[in-house]
Amino acid sequence: MENQTLSRRSFFNRLWTLLGTLAFAELIALLIIYFKPRKSRTAATNQDAIIIAGSVDSFEPGTVTAFVRGKFYLARLDDGGFLALSRSCTHLSCTVPWVSGKNRFICPCHSSEFDIRGDVISPPAPRALDLYPVAIENNVIRVNATRPERRSEYAADQIVYPGKT
Repeated sequence: MENQTLSRRSFFNRLWTLLGTLAFAELIALLIIYFKPRKSRTAATNQDAIIIAGSVDSFEPGTVTAFVRGKFYLARLDDGGFLALSRSCTHLSCTVPWVSGKNRFICPCHSSEFDIRGDVISPPAPRALDLYPVAIENNVIRVNATRPERRSEYAADQIVYPGKT
């Protein structure tokens, strides 16, 4: 076996080749991960997505109740109707808390404000909070928390009243 000495130049050439190959492999891996189709977020069955909120009588008019499991707020309007509002701001999807002292939802990220119906009071939010379908059967409120329905603004026909499904 011959005693070969590695010159400084050839050592750095091999090092840069190795580092370049590793960087290229990482780039390919990132591209594969980026373009790979995502798995559905809602892997739960339809039955798991229906949340029983409770009886109509357990919600006072003019109140908002948070449902952590369904990621929505159930708002009972002063006229007795119900809306299930998404907790995500329509500006940048920050979680929007209900501030009962001011009777509105106020986004902590960019100060968008929404009224109890989810309609925009103060921008930068471009549209009203999304809705989840509500059904009232036998005086029991059920919310389908599978996927919120996108809406641009509040409309009176979005409210669900007891006795009218």
